[in-house]
Amino acid sequence: MTVNDPHLAREQEKYDNPIPSREFILEHIEKRQSPAYFEELVAELGLSDDDTIFALKKRLRAMERDGQLIYTKNRRYGLVDNMDLVKGTVLGHREGFGFLKLEQGGPDWFIPNFEMQRLLHGDIVLATAQSINSKDKVEARVVRVLEPRSEPIVGRYYKDFALGVVVPDDPRITQDIVIPDGEQGEARHGQVVLVEITQRPSKRVNGIGKVTEVLGEHMAPGMEIEIAIRNHQIPHVFSDAVLKQVANYGEEVPADAKQGRVDLTQLGLITIDGEDARDFDDAVYAEAKDNGGWRLWVAIADVSAYVLPYTVLDNTAIERGNSVYFPDHVVPMLPEALSNGLCSLNPHVDRLCLVADMHISASGKLDSYQFYEAVMHSSARLTYNKVHKILQGDPELRQQYAANLTNIETLNSLYKKLAKVRGQRGAIEFETVETRFIFNSHRKIEQIVPVHRVESHKIIEECMIMANVAAARFIEKHEAHTLFRVHERPDADRFDNFRRFLAELGIDANLSAEPTPLELTQTLEKIGDRPDRELIETTMLRSMKQAVYQGDNQGHFGLALEAYAHFTSPIRRYPDLVLHRGIKALLAKQGQKVTGAREYTEAEINPLGEQCSMTERRADDATREVADWLKCEYMQDHLGAEFDGVVSTVTSFGLFVRLTELYIEGLVHVTSLQNDYYHFDAERHTLSGEHGKVTYRMGDLLKVKVAAVNLEARKIDLVLVGEPKRVVNKADIKASKQAAADKGGKRGSAKPGKAPAKADAKPKGARNITARKKPRRKAK
Repeated sequence: MTVNDPHLAREQEKYDNPIPSREFILEHIEKRQSPAYFEELVAELGLSDDDTIFALKKRLRAMERDGQLIYTKNRRYGLVDNMDLVKGTVLGHREGFGFLKLEQGGPDWFIPNFEMQRLLHGDIVLATAQSINSKDKVEARVVRVLEPRSEPIVGRYYKDFALGVVVPDDPRITQDIVIPDGEQGEARHGQVVLVEITQRPSKRVNGIGKVTEVLGEHMAPGMEIEIAIRNHQIPHVFSDAVLKQVANYGEEVPADAKQGRVDLTQLGLITIDGEDARDFDDAVYAEAKDNGGWRLWVAIADVSAYVLPYTVLDNTAIERGNSVYFPDHVVPMLPEALSNGLCSLNPHVDRLCLVADMHISASGKLDSYQFYEAVMHSSARLTYNKVHKILQGDPELRQQYAANLTNIETLNSLYKKLAKVRGQRGAIEFETVETRFIFNSHRKIEQIVPVHRVESHKIIEECMIMANVAAARFIEKHEAHTLFRVHERPDADRFDNFRRFLAELGIDANLSAEPTPLELTQTLEKIGDRPDRELIETTMLRSMKQAVYQGDNQGHFGLALEAYAHFTSPIRRYPDLVLHRGIKALLAKQGQKVTGAREYTEAEINPLGEQCSMTERRADDATREVADWLKCEYMQDHLGAEFDGVVSTVTSFGLFVRLTELYIEGLVHVTSLQNDYYHFDAERHTLSGEHGKVTYRMGDLLKVKVAAVNLEARKIDLVLVGEPKRVVNKADIKASKQAAADKGGKRGSAKPGKAPAKADAKPKGARNITARKKPRRKAK
């Protein structure tokens, strides 16, 4: 039957002795309408010699591994689709259960605790739907592990008499790993190590592994970053092949690379970045036009001239997806020779760039644009703080940068117009405060300081947005394929919760069923300078969807733009590099001489969007994990200290309170609330005392004391000092009592903060988080 295989020619090109293709095997099994024994397939496919039979066996196993076939318990090969099986990735949870992220998309399936005992976070499995509960949540039963998690596990090694175990640092892995005597390498008790699984866990026995690397002592400076990099499988070492390819480019731009490019070396382009920036993606220059408009040049590092398609460097950039920025440490997408060298628009050296050359009307509209390759020469490396001071009239800086003053002031006048247009279209702008860690010489935090955005930040932001819009329009106009930055309209249910939250705060938002960005912007204007403004902004942000990269342009809700794509940071984001290649492919069709062009197809773009969205989330999770670790480490020195705070989140188990001075969150557990029974109202987001007159809600101002810090769990426990500054009225008390009565004291009803019969009794379910972390359980 092999001669009837429509893909026979392809197989003959790849193999001297071809066997049936995957497609042909799948079609054959489907036609026979029942699973087949291996011997049956051999006979039906007309295979006779040992080599082809062995090759078929390997192909079937590969198809089983890739989720195309399932090998049943009675030793037959069947079609996955006909067995109602799905392929997905296991996502663990700190409470011991897990979820199955379906490869086909859709809501995650629930994996109960007893199923997770034999699984690890990151496993790729085949599963079937075991049951569906009243809330349409699907419970999965895992049929087979297709691809066991291959990444090593990072954790702390403990030696307890003859038993060695590693307690994983990643809370998504709840099984301790047994380390047999002799497999611990050089690891000492309490050290952080990497473990390779040699025997997978089962429902009765823990997994077994061996230590492959000792990272160091638990509290060593920078250890939190080493752990996060490995917990989130962030590639952080460049291969020799990559470094060799980069070394071939040298350190300076050669003369022949500049040929055929537009010469902008005399334009006066400048870079404006943060104080600690090391890679400079973008440079800007603006000039005022006689008609009242502006011409704006945004020159972006021409990474596509160096990172060519289908090279080992390109494959590495795809795998990384983006640079990851930790406090005082960067895991770059590209080797330093490119990211801080040839591709960085350093001052006073020639650099290759791709330029968005735009004409903007006096009313702030993008009239026209063109793209071209150029060579530039940054005339100055400025910082946000310097530009801010220059615009404030600092005489020393104005004299130092006299040659750039006209450009800076023109950029500022352009920004003011663009900001006005931004407000008119309703782009949402949050004034959330970011924080920065100040380290001492031992890399211990001395101070946590807020980082406030000044006007110079916004100047660059508006210039970059304009270039991103021009690039997206250029791609759309020519019906090409690229990765758009998509931020979809929020779900109605999430916004209903936000409306109720505003109502609880007494804010009459008057939002429509499907609010526009302009409506939300007007709501923020109503808030004014309320002390809980940042909290309201954060709640609004949580009600929105996460922005993603995808080939299907759905617009950007938050920016109120119909088409948006990232053009301005190809050194640190792969989607920008994809966009540059697509633009160059269109320029090549128009007759321009370009380097590094690539025309993408829709089939190529979609997987790239998924990969880049995943690496972005991975970076966010890793950096958040490190920040939480550092905050907990810092707070260990403040046990017993009292702080002012604001309630940022209310849950059934307590209040999350953000410390006003430090921008750090901790939990006031419901069991620490005194002298009453507290009930959680999910709709009103409140915890209300059953007998007293106190209700806690988001925005309340509290005085709290640091009670405990759990570094391993990245948790800070707080207790109240005194009462909140706001007391609810009788109507609120009555409503909370009614809500508690409706729930009948079931889920949503909190446990008492103080047991009436025995005040010093430990509340049921409470745990001592100040105890040192020990192995969770002994191996069976």
